Amino acid sequence: MENSLKNIFAVSDLRNRVLFTLGMLAVYRVGNHIPTPGVNSAALLEMARQLEGTMFGLADMFTGGNLAKVTIFALGIMPYISASIILQLLTVVWPYLERLSKEGELGRRKITQYTRYGTILLSVIQSAGIAFFLERQTQIAGGLPLVYTPGLPFRLMTVLTLTTGTCFIMWLGEQITERGVGNGMSLIIYAGIVVGFPRAVVQTVDQIRTGQIGLLSVIFLLVMMVLVVAGVIFIERGHRRVTVQYAKRVVGRRMYGGSSTHIPLKVNTGGVIPVIFASSILAFPATIAQAFQGPWALEVNEQLAMGMPLHNILYVAGIIFFAYFYTAIIFNPDDVAENMRKYGGFIPGIRPGKRTAEYIDTILARLTLAGAVYLSLIAILPQFLLQGFKVAPIPFIGEWLDAVIPRFVTEGLNVQFFFGGTSLLIVVGVAMDTVQQVESQLIMRHYDGFMKKTRIRGRRG
Repeated sequence: MENSLKNIFAVSDLRNRVLFTLGMLAVYRVGNHIPTPGVNSAALLEMARQLEGTMFGLADMFTGGNLAKVTIFALGIMPYISASIILQLLTVVWPYLERLSKEGELGRRKITQYTRYGTILLSVIQSAGIAFFLERQTQIAGGLPLVYTPGLPFRLMTVLTLTTGTCFIMWLGEQITERGVGNGMSLIIYAGIVVGFPRAVVQTVDQIRTGQIGLLSVIFLLVMMVLVVAGVIFIERGHRRVTVQYAKRVVGRRMYGGSSTHIPLKVNTGGVIPVIFASSILAFPATIAQAFQGPWALEVNEQLAMGMPLHNILYVAGIIFFAYFYTAIIFNPDDVAENMRKYGGFIPGIRPGKRTAEYIDTILARLTLAGAVYLSLIAILPQFLLQGFKVAPIPFIGEWLDAVIPRFVTEGLNVQFFFGGTSLLIVVGVAMDTVQQVESQLIMRHYDGFMKKTRIRGRRG
């Protein structure tokens, strides 16, 4: 590892890219301390604590805490991600966008331009909604208003500030992608999540000193963190290889083809998108119920609260549904089979055309089910750390289980940070992608990377 880091700074181009990336991320974190004019910071912190389990808490995680403080980067990069997902969905149903996606670099530039326009439009709508929401909230922090001087000037200032902040973040992400290392948009989300890790470690150490968390619980937490991260890395890198043979073709006086390759089908094709979709939709009813007062609103909040059986069932069902839905959007077996047929490719033992598409679709469906189960387990991991899993009151057996199973399994570990779920998938995925890009840059320049391979020298006879 030490030699690999030295190699990074030994290459001037790679060193400049890494330093540029770190500098842009530092600029992004500076915005976390610049509040939007006209807001009450003390009341905002109280509101953030009350809305942790709603869509507000989910969005605040992606913005790195900027939304809870309503800083100039309060919207974060979420409008850009939403616009990208909307355009991906429209590509399936709108022939114009489908043609653009197949036109190469020129088509991708057009789609990127439309994504920017969509980002600005969503930013204006969301910032206006935040302005109206802040003006109407007066029953937080002892009745203190969230806005000092509500009215049209505050709304216009909020829309201008937050929209400009999102455009600036979008520009930062594109600059990192072009002139730095890794995907800029992903690294911005990554920076917003990991910035809270040192604070969580300090809080956990304080809990150990005060006796709120036992030593056995901490050891169990550390072992489980290592195992879960290793499992996420293993699944995210896992794929099924479908062998493809290409027949020999004679073009003029030359012979082409006759090679063998494979199609890598990932276990988790949808990535973190199914978890984001399921979390957003599940948090939407609870967020709407926050605006109303009444028995039904309290019942909705209680049933959809984290740890409730209905919440877990709907959460897992949503992840499985969106895993299949998003995979069907980004991967079309019919197109793959048609392209293989055009270039003389075939899967051994499978007829080209429709049968090949059905074969690939069957394999993809099985892989997607395994990926959806894996995402569901990772998604409910924070619930275990915070609240634990209650033992069912089975006669005779229930009392024995209560005595055998450790208390931190049934009552939770009472940790002060979310380990698992969307944040873990994003952090591990972005870290793997960035390390892989640095690795490829080092190998191109004949340097040893992070993942060294053992070279076995044979003896000359």
